[in-house]
Amino acid sequence: MEFRGRRNASREKEDGARPMRNIKHNEVMQVGDKIWLPVSIAEMRISKRYDTIPSGTLYPNADEIAYLQRLVRFKDSAIIVLNKPPKLPVKGNVPIHNSMDALAAAALSFGNDEGPRLVHRLDRETSGLLVMGRTKESIDHLHSVFSDYKGRNSSCKAWNKSCEAMYQQYWALVIGSPKEKEGLISAPLSKVLLDDGKTDRVVLAQGSGFEASQEAITEYRVLGPMINGCSWLELRPITSRKHQLRVHCAEALGTPIVGDYKYGWFVHKRWKQMPQVDIEPTTGKPYKLRRPEGLDIQKGSVLSKVPLLHLHCREMVLPNIAKFLHVLNQQETEPLRTGIIDKPDLLRFVASMPSHMKISWNLMSSYLV
Repeated sequence: MEFRGRRNASREKEDGARPMRNIKHNEVMQVGDKIWLPVSIAEMRISKRYDTIPSGTLYPNADEIAYLQRLVRFKDSAIIVLNKPPKLPVKGNVPIHNSMDALAAAALSFGNDEGPRLVHRLDRETSGLLVMGRTKESIDHLHSVFSDYKGRNSSCKAWNKSCEAMYQQYWALVIGSPKEKEGLISAPLSKVLLDDGKTDRVVLAQGSGFEASQEAITEYRVLGPMINGCSWLELRPITSRKHQLRVHCAEALGTPIVGDYKYGWFVHKRWKQMPQVDIEPTTGKPYKLRRPEGLDIQKGSVLSKVPLLHLHCREMVLPNIAKFLHVLNQQETEPLRTGIIDKPDLLRFVASMPSHMKISWNLMSSYLV
């Protein structure tokens, strides 16, 4: 890079002003040298380069900020709720430029000194509702709410009751159909290291007592009949374990999630090789997979050769953290303000499915009950 206008201050006194010249990147600066920068560079906001395309930095550009803010579904003084798209990493082991935690600090501060922080995780390929805390107090309470204890350790009965009512609900398209239409999966999980020594995999614990395992519980319900070899499930995790829903679907139910090649690779191969034609429950005639008129078949749907993961956090009910921060911190002699008392104890959020799941839903949901 060349900059115009390097002058030597000592020579300037002797000979007067000297004309400016271009300097090269490998020139060595001397004491007293001055550099004149173009106005476009001098006025650039170096601390947070929102208007430039970053290269190897953690600062998003204007387009990334606008995109991330469009994902926001709810915002108050305590939390931000987003509808996370698939393939957007939430947090990496090393700084990733486009990960949610890296972008949120700059894009989702909304006037606060610091950006929001993650309080729970979604896999990179999973879409849906993601909650972030905006203050230290709200982050602490959210961590307790998303833990297995559900935050029920307060003297405030309304808070404990709201924590008990908290739940997350996922929708998933799976290959096959569970034998029972609804049930409770209680299958502990453990982590094993693969032969390469780097990659780990979550599996059902064998119960031998020689391996570390964690309790994992999931409620499930089948949403309708099997169509073309697939079924839609509603999943509610009672515990929060890594890959819990994916492993429970694949190994406990024997119905891996469409697009989950880590835990359902062999079933995917058989599913593609053996297309099925099912019977319509209303007429008894063979069901043919229909393409709605005018529908664009996008990459990643159930018709794609390589479908994306069909797992979406669709619904969530949370305690109203902004309200309870006032309730839990108030003095016994201080009455709550009218505006705070009138706020609901619970907040409910629903997030629309990503495009590839919407297409699969439209194609296969004619007879959902």
